[in-house]
Amino acid sequence: MSVTTGTLAVPGATLHYQVRGTGPVLLISQSGEGDADRSNDLVVPLVDSFTVVTYDRRGLSRSRLDDPGRGVTMAEHADDVHRLLAALTDAPALMLGCSLGAVIGLHVAVAHPEQIRTLVAHEPVAPRLLPDDRRARHEHELAELQDLYLRAGLAATLPEIASTLGIDPAGTDREPDLTPQPMTAQRVTNFDHFIRHDFTAIVHDTLDTAALRGVSTRIVPATGRTTPRTVFDRLAAAALATLIGRELREAPGGHNGNTTHPRAYARWLREILDPADHPAGACPEPDKSVDLDPRSGWTVIA
Repeated sequence: MSVTTGTLAVPGATLHYQVRGTGPVLLISQSGEGDADRSNDLVVPLVDSFTVVTYDRRGLSRSRLDDPGRGVTMAEHADDVHRLLAALTDAPALMLGCSLGAVIGLHVAVAHPEQIRTLVAHEPVAPRLLPDDRRARHEHELAELQDLYLRAGLAATLPEIASTLGIDPAGTDREPDLTPQPMTAQRVTNFDHFIRHDFTAIVHDTLDTAALRGVSTRIVPATGRTTPRTVFDRLAAAALATLIGRELREAPGGHNGNTTHPRAYARWLREILDPADHPAGACPEPDKSVDLDPRSGWTVIA
């Protein structure tokens, strides 16, 4: 399977992205510190039916910030997706957003609904979807996690983040033969950016939740089958379903089911994103009017 890699200059950053497969364009916006490579096990079973686009969010791995010390907003993340899709296809795309990626997708659905035909929003970490008392509680919870990280470091913070999201770090419920995800120096750096800057972006998010009711994008709220019903991310997914009057769909695994159960997750995703129901969007060479980084451009890796 060949992988086409590229870079796209956007305001304040240069994005790294990867394109694989054939068929309608499916953009995957990963959760947490995950970059374009984190979705590999999920992408492989999808590429025979979809042109799958993955990318490093600004500030992660190969997506460099012009000012590394500057923070980021959810609106900027959403604008990055808008620009990336505009560079790759003229047709409405499909999108899977996981956790933070789901919030990005919701922003794009409000600002540019014509770009996304269907958005699968898996457990969006969006306190704004919750009633005011719960919203304040979970925004405070995220701020406390950020403070813990700054005081005590990553090793002390990861278990608390996992608990907040209903993840069992020692859990053995996962598919066999998954690509190893060791805690490399790059992952540590990505976690640092995620907790320092993306947590702040979530707490200060400006998502227009009321506008979600009227968007033309088909939004599919989703949660993991094993995600506890009382945790923040599951409550946000349920609140989204209620807000837009849609069924809350249950995906294989828990909060990170796309990485712990990628094959089952891909089968589940196919049932929602049936290519027969969506006209194939071409994924041509990037529009030359878009400012692609001349140092890298496109590279095909066999």
